Amino acid sequence: MRFLAVLLAALLAGVFAEVFFQEKFDDAEGWKSRWVVSDHKKEEGTAGTWAVTPGKYYVDAATESGLTTTEDARFYAISSKIAKEFSTQGKTLVLQFSVKHDQGIDCGGGYIKILPAGVDQTKFNGDSPYNIMFGPDICGATRRVHAIFNHAGTNKLVKKDVPCETDKQTHVYTLTVNGADLTYSIMVDGEKRQSGTLESGWDFLAPREIPDASVTKPADWVDEAMIADPEDVKPEGYDAIPAKIADPDASKPDDWDEELDGKWEAPTIANPEYKGPWVAKKIPNPAYKGKWEQPKIANPDFKEDATIGQYGSNAFVGFELWQVKAGSVFDNILITDDAELAATEATEILKRKEGEKAKIEEGDAAAAEKARADIAKDLEPEAPAAGDKDEL
Repeated sequence: MRFLAVLLAALLAGVFAEVFFQEKFDDAEGWKSRWVVSDHKKEEGTAGTWAVTPGKYYVDAATESGLTTTEDARFYAISSKIAKEFSTQGKTLVLQFSVKHDQGIDCGGGYIKILPAGVDQTKFNGDSPYNIMFGPDICGATRRVHAIFNHAGTNKLVKKDVPCETDKQTHVYTLTVNGADLTYSIMVDGEKRQSGTLESGWDFLAPREIPDASVTKPADWVDEAMIADPEDVKPEGYDAIPAKIADPDASKPDDWDEELDGKWEAPTIANPEYKGPWVAKKIPNPAYKGKWEQPKIANPDFKEDATIGQYGSNAFVGFELWQVKAGSVFDNILITDDAELAATEATEILKRKEGEKAKIEEGDAAAAEKARADIAKDLEPEAPAAGDKDEL
């Protein structure tokens, strides 16, 4: 009976699984009717231009084309309306997409956002409200996967760093939020990088416990783990050892004149016998009680909230980025409640990585050869101009 119940639940989950949004940019120009480029920064001349391309290195242009940043040192903002606004309250949300930084990104964002209803797509920018921001961010020492939730008007960043990929290949990023049990997972290329409860992963809520301010460390509490050995005695004559001594290898110069130069004294050098100020050796403190910790009590400000990480209105998806070096390719966007579908899609995307890697290696080798040829050409002596003659 239990087996039948589990099977029925699985079948029902499959029947009612939903795909809220999916974009593969697999039509020539159709994407332009589905995506709205923001006017933000256009008047300042710092808004970047989007295009759909397969990037620099690819095997099959048709399947590998994606939304691409095309201009260096630009702001990018673009969004698409989700056909049917949906809620994630008490449900599973899977947000997945792929990104390829085959330009060799050095500083730029690679994250996606889910936005609530009411966003003006033509004015979409970094100050526009969003529900979730997810994906890689690379700039200098920053090389992490952002997973940010908006909670009560404040953006909450995941507490533990999640490393992102920094090579030129396509990588698939997947965020799963389970509204039923308030858990999450972050995956890169189908491998789990972090998981746990939403409460422990983000500072959504006040802490359940706080230090008891009415309790202080006892005056007789011993928290020194090591003490000076009272039986250790300084060796006799220890302080008589000088830090400097006359250099035994030095000799008075032959031309030294004591009447003119004064009495000659050998220069000093560090005394190899000198051991510095004497300090008694340390031993474990027999009275040590351990590190004192203030006891905790229930936090009166803590309140349960079964809605953390969930949103009643999810209406748009978008990219809002700054990139120093453009060329990132975003593709295979999927928003669903079906984790198995997302896993299947990720597997299909990653099948092309070996061919893609070979293309990148070929391209990098060709670029390196060209660079060597250019250097060699620059080092070649200039040929004399026609008609030039040596002066007699």
